[in-house]
Amino acid sequence: MILTFLAVGILLGLTITMCSYRLIFGPGVFNRIAAANAIGVKAMVLLVVVGYVIERPHFIDIALMYAILNFIGVVIAAKYLEKGEICS
Repeated sequence: MILTFLAVGILLGLTITMCSYRLIFGPGVFNRIAAANAIGVKAMVLLVVVGYVIERPHFIDIALMYAILNFIGVVIAAKYLEKGEICS
């Protein structure tokens, strides 16, 4: 069972690396924002998997807070790109 979670963790790490490439060398700003959002989602899933493996259920709470912060950050970045200012 642990080998399954190890394989999932390695696969998530690989996909985070691929999204990091898109974040750094993306063709446009919107692709970079989408890559940052994808990295946040994958990191959240990785936190849940690690929390399950080491039997720490409070990692799920940390992952949920990280998801909320990730969502708020993407919304703020999209609003800034659309209007040119954050508060209007």
